[in-house]
Amino acid sequence: MRFSGIDLREDEGAAAFVKRESVVVVFARADGELLSREGPNRYAAGDALVTGSGGDVWSVSRGRFDARYEPIAPLRPGQDGPHRNKPLPVLARQVFEPFTVMRRAGGDELQGKAGDWLLQYAPGDYGIVDQEKFARVYRRL
Repeated sequence: MRFSGIDLREDEGAAAFVKRESVVVVFARADGELLSREGPNRYAAGDALVTGSGGDVWSVSRGRFDARYEPIAPLRPGQDGPHRNKPLPVLARQVFEPFTVMRRAGGDELQGKAGDWLLQYAPGDYGIVDQEKFARVYRRL
C-alpha cells in the first residue's frame, strides 16, 4: 500500500497520541544521509541526528526538532547530548499491511511493515514507527 496525500485528521482509524522518550542527539556538521529502519533519511547541516531509546536512528530538520524536543539539564539548546520530546500530540494509525509514505513532499520514501504505525506530525509531514516501539513510547490522549 502506498500512502499519498493522506490526512489522518480525516481518518476514522487514526487517533491522537503523545510520545514519551529520551533520545541522544548529535547536530549534523554537514549534509548527509543515514539509513533508518524505515528507509533513507537525508539531512542538512544543523539538523538533528537522533538515536532513540531502542537504538533506532533518524534525522529531524532543525526547525522541527527545536519545536518538538528540549535538552535535558544541564544541557543547553543546540548542544549535542540527551534530549526529551515535548508532550505534543501526533496523529497515528496502525497499518496492517506493508506500506510506504513520503516523509514530506520531495522527501525520503519510508517503508513500513504490517503492524507498524503511520504518524502525521502536520499536514504533509509523516513518519513510521514499528509496533513494538510505538507500544513502548506512545500513549493515547
